[in-house]
Amino acid sequence: MSSHSRKIVNASVVLLSSLTCSLALSQTDDRPNLQGTWTNASLTNLNRPDGVDTLVVEAEQAREIAAITPIAGIEGGLDEGDNANDIPEEGADDFGVRAYNNFWVDPGSNLAMVKGEFRTSYVVIPENGRVPYREDPQFDFERASFGTRYATGEGDFRGPEAFPNSERCLLGFGNKAGPGMMGALYNNTYEFVQTDDYVMINVEMVHDARIIPIYASADEARANRRPAAHEPWFGDSVGWYEDDELVVETVNINPTQLSQSSVPITKDGRIIERFSRYSDNEIFYQFTVEDSNIYRQNWTAELSFYATDDRLYEYACHEGNYSMPGSLAGARRLEVEQELGLD
Repeated sequence: MSSHSRKIVNASVVLLSSLTCSLALSQTDDRPNLQGTWTNASLTNLNRPDGVDTLVVEAEQAREIAAITPIAGIEGGLDEGDNANDIPEEGADDFGVRAYNNFWVDPGSNLAMVKGEFRTSYVVIPENGRVPYREDPQFDFERASFGTRYATGEGDFRGPEAFPNSERCLLGFGNKAGPGMMGALYNNTYEFVQTDDYVMINVEMVHDARIIPIYASADEARANRRPAAHEPWFGDSVGWYEDDELVVETVNINPTQLSQSSVPITKDGRIIERFSRYSDNEIFYQFTVEDSNIYRQNWTAELSFYATDDRLYEYACHEGNYSMPGSLAGARRLEVEQELGLD
């Protein structure tokens, strides 16, 4: 980027910051000020790791767990001194190379800190720290898993629709924008813009934006839901303020998003998010998932967003992205070779 372009970008950032700051709401008895730029980066996952018995650990144990936490689904972590990021052996499922490495990723350097405590899982209810899936789920959509495709390059390449939403640049991966917003490999920065009538959450990854209308009460919010046929990305979210918290209730999430989400719900379910200010630099965030079609019980997760001076950068997902045309072209070439008996 040229110095002239950088000046234009910097000027635009200053102007945007001025405009959004002018919309900020002051802290009141029943309305937390969420305005600002925040991050939820951490190495904590939704579910508690095997062999870890407690939700809260001391700093030394937190460092030990972080050092062996898998990154991008590959065993290892951040501690290269313990062979955590050595190149896999020849013939490994990922062809002996890392899909990502430490140079490109920025998931955080330790476990999530929530209200001054290191947490081993986002899930706090049930107490075992694991999502309580039913053994006989009663849902009408098929959950898609792209883990093998991600590691090996082997998968369905019949057309663009066979690719995961993140590869199609439709949504960020890892439930970045939620509902049930969690950190992932990189781009863990969020901008909250708060007005009298809306809260907008701008997610750095794929510039996803949740625009949540705010009402005077839960009853009024629920009375203003959109038609069920809409099925929007991130669902039909409505919000209200209650006991110093912003409460957001979401139903009717787009089925395509649901099938690739780590927090799925059916048409009968709902997700309730709560945002509150724990301190000057921390937003305490909690979400509860209710859907007896998928889960044995309602379950709750917690994490925190911390104030950051980092800027949100453009997530240019489509530009220079040769993954999809290259994959589809390769698949068509293989089909031709098979028809000609050249395979």
